[in-house]
Amino acid sequence: MVENNQTSSKRVHYEHALKKIPKTLILGYGNPDREDDGVAWHILKGIAKQFGLFYPETMEDEIIKVNTNLHFLFNLQLIPEMTYDMRNYARICFVDAHTGALEDDLNWQIVEGLFQNSPLTHHMTPQTVMSILDTAFNQKPEAILVSVRGYQFGFENQLSDHTQSLANVAIEKITAWITRTEST
Repeated sequence: MVENNQTSSKRVHYEHALKKIPKTLILGYGNPDREDDGVAWHILKGIAKQFGLFYPETMEDEIIKVNTNLHFLFNLQLIPEMTYDMRNYARICFVDAHTGALEDDLNWQIVEGLFQNSPLTHHMTPQTVMSILDTAFNQKPEAILVSVRGYQFGFENQLSDHTQSLANVAIEKITAWITRTEST
């Protein structure tokens, strides 16, 4: 019973906090059918759950407006067309998996607009998206990238135990970032 009261109290705190935050987009990308590559989908669902908000079980909707100030978007990859909708946000949190090329299993970084060429045909970085947003719409929202280490990339739609553990930490950290009111 104590746990239920704590959970209820936490949700009331979060509901109140959401009224005070700037318009925020949590943008996850990856392939949920490739195990840990879909960690962003699981993180977005976990964040919605933290706030007691509805989040669909499938990726049918593009932008999910679950609250006046907090929206979610999930896609298989970043694309330039997203910037049209992104122009109205004060803060954007990009969420993705990484394969170990980054030093930290849970990597958190501030994103600045910087156009980056990619040798891959279907690859766009958050920095490039922010550059397009600035160039096309003269908008520079506060932006962060949270990258979670993936370990398994088979053809399943569940996370490995290690990545699930990291996702839980990411959910807590992103939730804290959402509810803070000062700039980074």
